[in-house]
Amino acid sequence: MKKQIYKILFLLAVAGTLFSCDVEEFSDLNNPEVDAFNENLTRGDLQDLVGGILYSSRVRLGTYYDDCGVIGREYWRFSSSDPRFTSDLLGGENAVLDNNTFYITNPWAARYRTVKNANLILGFLDSQDLSAQFSNAEVAATRGLLQTFIGYELLLNLNLTNENGIRTDVADADNLGPIVSRTQALADIRNFLVAGAENLANGGPEFPFVLSSGFDGFNTPSSFLQANKAISARVAAYQGDMAAVRTFLDDSFLNLSSSDLNTGIYHNFSLNATDIANPMFFPLGATTAGARIMEPNFLADAEAGDFRVFGNPELNTLGKVVERESEITLDGLTGNYDVFVYPSQESSIAIIRNEELILLYAEANINSNPGEAIAALNLIRESAGLDPYTGDTDAAALTDEMLNQRRYSLYAEGHRWIDVRRYGRLDELPLARPEDDVFSQFPIPLTEGN
Repeated sequence: MKKQIYKILFLLAVAGTLFSCDVEEFSDLNNPEVDAFNENLTRGDLQDLVGGILYSSRVRLGTYYDDCGVIGREYWRFSSSDPRFTSDLLGGENAVLDNNTFYITNPWAARYRTVKNANLILGFLDSQDLSAQFSNAEVAATRGLLQTFIGYELLLNLNLTNENGIRTDVADADNLGPIVSRTQALADIRNFLVAGAENLANGGPEFPFVLSSGFDGFNTPSSFLQANKAISARVAAYQGDMAAVRTFLDDSFLNLSSSDLNTGIYHNFSLNATDIANPMFFPLGATTAGARIMEPNFLADAEAGDFRVFGNPELNTLGKVVERESEITLDGLTGNYDVFVYPSQESSIAIIRNEELILLYAEANINSNPGEAIAALNLIRESAGLDPYTGDTDAAALTDEMLNQRRYSLYAEGHRWIDVRRYGRLDELPLARPEDDVFSQFPIPLTEGN
């Protein structure tokens, strides 16, 4: 009974940290409530712990996407109560990114919280005889899912700090590894994903727990393995390893079809009192108290009739941006269009989906098989109501087209800033005010030290 009480207290403590404004560390790994899981881990315990992973992986996502979207000049984040969205993130009036401010400390801590949760569960799996509760395949499947989450969460933090690096060796909370370079971090992240794939391949027919509806279609070890390979393809693209991108895509859920763009895995949200609402939602016509306003060049640079921007008149659907009834101004920035990628508080946010995979396929074939790259890009163009590509077919021209299609297909999904950065094109991003700057990376949070 005492151990059961400790387990309940531990799970409540986990939930408490997730709801707090500042993501706190777990208490000492040797304390009684943690030790309670080191003996007789039940299927119910594992379900609760995996549920914690699914919860914590959504914490502070809004800040992460705003970091990427604002610096990447996809949109402006208006908040009359916090001018740092339009000053610091845009480099206004010589502002610089601070290493002890919410826009880096909060998403950074949240992602490492998920990594730590996953490592705790891996420790529980390794510290006891589970044969009475779980098959070897179920243990392998669990490890594979957790290793995939670790790799993905680390990638999000690396996306923010870039060449400043991250910590990847964090399994021992009392003996953290050093901050490593971007190159090393990507290699480590890929290794986590490869290890996860190996475990998922040996994971049998089912997970010993239920995943949320955002993983429908990918809620078995074999189907989730395809999602693991998809994320691995993204990592390989960031490494510039296009041969590996093609290999990973071959084993992913890639479907070269213009009618299948949204298949994938998602963070889902709800208005349940114990859940999280989509942090990327603002209603149309929102005020300066809280709004995401399209950066004007997104519309100015769009091809005429692009469904992603202007909507599909035949289906009477809206585009990813919607014209406001009246313009809105804050801090010298004036816009006429709201971001409308996430139309409700219960809209899902993609972790990775097929449209990105088609674009990765195009990217990976630009140099080795440009005909395949063009065919893939035309699938995207077709889905957006555009005519087939008729431009030059050299690598430079196809790279321009690929990046342009990524700009519009993956708008407000956290990609634009990373894409222009990895292709050395940050100087192409527009400046709304003469004194603004475009940053390439965030500083390591002050609390990390060295």
